[in-house]
Amino acid sequence: MMTSRVETLTPPNTPKPIGPYNHIAKVGEHIWIGGTAGVDPATGQLAGSDVASQTRQIFKSFEVMLDAVDSDLNHVTHINVFLQQMSDFEAMNAAYVEAMGNHRPARTVFAVQELPKPGVMLTMNLTAVTRAALSANR
Repeated sequence: MMTSRVETLTPPNTPKPIGPYNHIAKVGEHIWIGGTAGVDPATGQLAGSDVASQTRQIFKSFEVMLDAVDSDLNHVTHINVFLQQMSDFEAMNAAYVEAMGNHRPARTVFAVQELPKPGVMLTMNLTAVTRAALSANR
């Protein structure tokens, strides 16, 4: 039987997936993180009812996930943001900049009609590379 080159994992201290998937898929130096909501893994509840607190929690989860595959927010290449209300764009951006600092990867923002978990105001997914990949190319 062939083994897959695709590694998948859901690290501890991240929200439990609500479906048949892992949070992370990795092939070599390339990383994909699936749709992530602002759920506090300690409680299983949303980090707050506002878009800023949910955005901050998403990035906390991203940091844990990326660390599990030898990466970090500075190695993110692209982020998709799925907002339930485009009127939350500015509040999301403010919390986004808090988390991302000066790193500005490619990004796409969508307005979506529905998200799978009640109370969720946005989800995000991303692509990234491992830390080693970038230093090897310098």
